[in-house]
Order: sequence, then C-alpha cells, then structure tokens
Amino acid sequence: MIILIIVGVIVLVLLMFLGGTYNSLVRNRVKAEESWSGITVQLKRRLDLIPNLVKTVKAYAKHESETLEKVVAQRAAGIQGGQTSPADAAKTENMLSGALKSIFAVAESYPDLKANQNFLELQAELTDTEDKIQAARRFYNSAVTKLNTKIESFPSNFVASMFKFKKREFFDVDESEKATAEKPVSVDL
Repeated sequence: MIILIIVGVIVLVLLMFLGGTYNSLVRNRVKAEESWSGITVQLKRRLDLIPNLVKTVKAYAKHESETLEKVVAQRAAGIQGGQTSPADAAKTENMLSGALKSIFAVAESYPDLKANQNFLELQAELTDTEDKIQAARRFYNSAVTKLNTKIESFPSNFVASMFKFKKREFFDVDESEKATAEKPVSVDL
C-alpha cells in the first residue's frame, strides 16, 4: 500500500511538472505571437504614412521622381511581402528605411518643403512610428528570448520537444542599420 502511495505521489508530481512546464511554454509562445503582432501594426502604420509623404514631396520636388519611385516600390514590396518571418520582415523594412532616408535627403535640398507644415507633421509621425517599431522590436525580441531559453533549458527542453515547440527568429536590424544607429546625429533647428 505504501509503495502505491509513493508511486502515486511521484506520478502526480511528474504530471504537475509536465502541466506547469507546458503551460509556461504556451504562455511564452503566446507572448511572442502577441509581440509580433505589435510589430506588424507599427510596420503597417508606417506603410500607410508613406503615400502622404510622397505626395507632399512630389509637389515640391518634381524632378526627383526616381527617389520617389524607389520609396513607392519599397512600400509596395512591404505590402506584398506578407512578412512570413521576422527575417523577411527585417529585410523588407531595412530596404524601406533606406528609401525613406533618401526622401529626407531630397527634402534637404528644398527649403520650402522643409518648412511645409504637412511635411513636418508627416516627418514627426514617421519618427514616432520608427520609435514605436524599435520598442515593439525590443518587446518581441525579449519575448522570443524567454521562449527560446525555455525551449532549450533543462528540464523544460524535454517537454518542449515532446510537444514540438519551435524556437522563434529574432527581428534584427541589419549591420548597416546598426552602424547608422550608433552614429551620433546632428539636428539643425
């Protein structure tokens, strides 16, 4: 009778461990999915701002059509890309960021455009959106770190492999973007 109680307690402890670990893995997976949706919301917001920005710049910089066409093409790629993975989304977004930098470089040549209220508002909204994308990226990468650590850590790795939990990709900035981000920026006021 004692042996049956001991075996029962051991089975109960194992089931509790299995259930707790499984639930923890599910919570971490859901958090990673939720944080990825935060990134996609901000990326969509940025894509929605671009047509207004292009329209405003076009009115001032009629002969800069090549730059504007690149921005429009990158936006279209962002919309059509579907971003099935963080790596795909990061590649598309890095190309779009480069295109947006070129549009702001064009604006430097047009003092009237730089002073245009609509352009300034769009520029401020894009800057705000970029900040939100960075915050969402940090939140997502943090959630992915927790999930991936749980998947790889002993003893939860046994439960993760039993239930086929998969590691997630990080949403990383490419090396040229990191270099740009690390340079100090001067602002003319």
